[in-house]
Amino acid sequence: MIDALFRILALIRKELLAILKDPRSRVSVLIPPIMQCLLFGYAASYDLTNVPYALLDHDRSASSRAYVAALDGSGAFQRVATLDSASAISGQITERHAVLAVVIPPDFERLLMAGTAAPVQVIADGRNTNTAGTAQGYVSSITEAFISHWRSEHGQQASAGVTVNTRAWYNPNFETRWNMIPSLIGTITMMMTMILTAMSVAREREAGTFEQLLVTPFRPSEIMIGKAIPSMIIGTIQATSILLVAQLWFRIPFAGSYAVLYLSLFEFLAASVGIGLFLSSIARTMQQAIIGTVVIMMPFMLLSGLTTPISNMPVALQYLTCLNPLRYAISMTRQIYLENAGISQLLPEMLALLAIAAVTLPVAAWMFRNRLG
Repeated sequence: MIDALFRILALIRKELLAILKDPRSRVSVLIPPIMQCLLFGYAASYDLTNVPYALLDHDRSASSRAYVAALDGSGAFQRVATLDSASAISGQITERHAVLAVVIPPDFERLLMAGTAAPVQVIADGRNTNTAGTAQGYVSSITEAFISHWRSEHGQQASAGVTVNTRAWYNPNFETRWNMIPSLIGTITMMMTMILTAMSVAREREAGTFEQLLVTPFRPSEIMIGKAIPSMIIGTIQATSILLVAQLWFRIPFAGSYAVLYLSLFEFLAASVGIGLFLSSIARTMQQAIIGTVVIMMPFMLLSGLTTPISNMPVALQYLTCLNPLRYAISMTRQIYLENAGISQLLPEMLALLAIAAVTLPVAAWMFRNRLG
């Protein structure tokens, strides 16, 4: 038993040296996760700022000017054109100069003075449904706030009998990066861990050292463990780097427990390494290992809930996501990071990851042993 432990530790040291002694490998281990985290934090955002819009003001009154000032001063909209006729709206939207066209009716101020509804028409570019829908929501929110403020200034009572006060938990400003970046702890870590694990044996085969490894006293199970643990160590380092970027750069407050986060991360890495070892047992070259990882990661990411809710997927795909370890990793990191979730709350996801690891690791060991034989 002690001899086996020393052999595994020696193999782990060899694998870590093979990864970290090469300057290109050191860069690929640390720089890409940080760069991807920064890119997702800034580029992959559903938050809208400076949305271009065109204005058609038929009323040209003090009230309509105050309403336009509310739009321009919100920080969400940028007026790119002030139109004179409705026929000019088509060109602004068709040529993608504006996402929205806001049309104020000629009796806007009169209707407000009369205490009745003053409709404002919003024409949106439906070619980008997410942007158009979010922008329309911004316009509605600004319009409601303007009307409420205008009526209070002019001594009118609110026409509605019900007032809705909205409060968002866990993400009070609805910032996309608060939801996106904690999810990258699992997404990027899984991708890099699977690539490193899948390439470990392929690198040995291409270098011609795999046959030398087979004639050593190592057993197949020891080789598999020695190949898996370095990838888990590197994965933990990468997850930590993403966590530091989230807290130190983007200033996303961490509400949970680091112990619970790393415990769930260990389970997730065990399931991911099992998949990577399965790929390494069938890949003959590093190119095959990389292609196999990319082919597997794409459906994993699409079925993980990273960008679209799982509840919106067809029922058959919702059941299929139960086999995806990334789904549970994203769910757990979001809950731990933003909600301060404990083990009792995360127990279903943790048990699911344990079940996946209990399948992937033995299957990978069986494949590994048979391929070595």
